[in-house]
Amino acid sequence: MNFNSHSDLVVAVAVALVNTLTPGERRGRPYRIPEGEARRAAVAEALRMRREITEEEADELERYAARLRQVFDAVAAGDLDRAAGRLNRLLRDTEARPHLDRHDGEPWHLHFHGTGGTLGGDWAASCATGLAIVLGSELHDRLGVCTAGRCDRVYVDVSRNGTRRYCSTACQNRVKTAAFRDRGLIKER
Repeated sequence: MNFNSHSDLVVAVAVALVNTLTPGERRGRPYRIPEGEARRAAVAEALRMRREITEEEADELERYAARLRQVFDAVAAGDLDRAAGRLNRLLRDTEARPHLDRHDGEPWHLHFHGTGGTLGGDWAASCATGLAIVLGSELHDRLGVCTAGRCDRVYVDVSRNGTRRYCSTACQNRVKTAAFRDRGLIKER
């Protein structure tokens, strides 16, 4: 399931930023936001950037990630009105505006950067617009929060049948193993 190549990219970046820069639980364990160099490196990886990220840029993106998480949480709770309201505020605050751009030897493609020109604001505008494209379509239920116990990482379901419930194969396997164990089919050693 693909929305379009640039939307797919910015939605994937939104997922990566939320999962990297918001605290909670991950795969059955508490998750803390990395600090210092580890956080900057994690942000660069989430953005698929080769240049170093500054502390200020990481701080700004961490604030936006918290706001993006609210969208995923609202969709998972079945509250599309709240999700749309959060996205509309984020689109307004980042001054997201569509424009065509061509760079790095790529063909013309749509960008959604705001007029502020900060790395965090530009990425937040793009992520918010990508999520708005998903939320404004019949595929809004493709945004999710992991349903495995003790995990609150987010995902976007790009599978053909749209039945994904977990952020990762690790969480899916944890749930299946626990269910198997509960049925008494695995003996504890």
